[in-house]
Amino acid sequence: MPSPRPVPIFDGHNDVLLRLYRRTSASAVAAFLQGEEMGQLDLAKAHRGGFAGGLFAIFVPSQRRNNTPASATNGAAAAPVPDIAADPAPPAVELNEAQRTVFSMLSLLYRIERASDGRVRVCRDAKDIEHCLKDDALAAVPHIEGAEAIDAKLELLDVLYEAGLRSLGPVWSRPNAFGEGVPFRCPSSPDTGPGLTDLGKTLIKECNRLKVLVDLSHLNERGFWDVAEISNAPLVATHSNAHAISPHSRNLTDKQLDAIKQSGGLVGVNFAVSFLRPDGGRDKNTPLELIVQHAEHLLERLGEDGVGFGSDFDGAQMPAELENAAGLQKLVAAMRARGFSKKLIEKLCYRNWLRVLKKTWGEHDTSPK
Repeated sequence: MPSPRPVPIFDGHNDVLLRLYRRTSASAVAAFLQGEEMGQLDLAKAHRGGFAGGLFAIFVPSQRRNNTPASATNGAAAAPVPDIAADPAPPAVELNEAQRTVFSMLSLLYRIERASDGRVRVCRDAKDIEHCLKDDALAAVPHIEGAEAIDAKLELLDVLYEAGLRSLGPVWSRPNAFGEGVPFRCPSSPDTGPGLTDLGKTLIKECNRLKVLVDLSHLNERGFWDVAEISNAPLVATHSNAHAISPHSRNLTDKQLDAIKQSGGLVGVNFAVSFLRPDGGRDKNTPLELIVQHAEHLLERLGEDGVGFGSDFDGAQMPAELENAAGLQKLVAAMRARGFSKKLIEKLCYRNWLRVLKKTWGEHDTSPK
């Protein structure tokens, strides 16, 4: 008897482009399309685990402590990317370096698409994603994590939109011209500093105008409430967890979750062990059921339409039982074992993401409820 088809999973966040960026361009494309032992996400692992697509982060690494740019380590035998949350106080990034890195990573994504023979497609709207789901192609939506590459006049935002950008986090966990990111602390409240700058508030309005999703995941609490006051779009945290379970500064309080529900938004459950565990530790032996527990708490606050997944593949330590994208159906099995219905599992795995993306991007939602 053939194995049942995996439940497709659309994912709110991965850092595979960062991992690949550290290699030469030709080896990076081949590594993703052909698959390799190194890393947590590539096309082969995606097919095995039912990873159907997601928001592909473009992240500009901070300079290393010896002032050597992270890109200087490029090579065919690049080491695995360390957990980018490990540095408690990353330095700011200069505009020119940020723009160069963003262009390189976006180019890499399009080179992967061109070389994939239709197996990987860059998606600009929800219809593109739905076509990928039907055709068993990987749906890749460009996302910027930390807007250091955006100039003060926001001119590059228009250019990046035309190049396919559909999701943007104003900050990563470091300060920039738009605001302050939340640091990596546990235990800690997410209320760690000032909110958005005036330029940051203008950026949110421009994202609303262009219908670019605004990602709240690395904003501190005051920045969160600034977005909630300004934005006319659903509030979305692409890869965050419940502060009530794991009191990490990166996680969301119940009050924040209530605001996301009121806006018709969504939270993508993050698989990073340090954001799952009550002690904030980076222990790979963290049980897979802890992901389900965070999902259950979010469901209580947000309802069954407001929860998805945001793995953080290639950006963080995963639970050993999951390990990488190939293990995603183990998470589906854990939800079934917890009594989640088929309908609810499908909502968490991809339907809720399609709903919120359609609403954010101004598309009519005709998907089944």
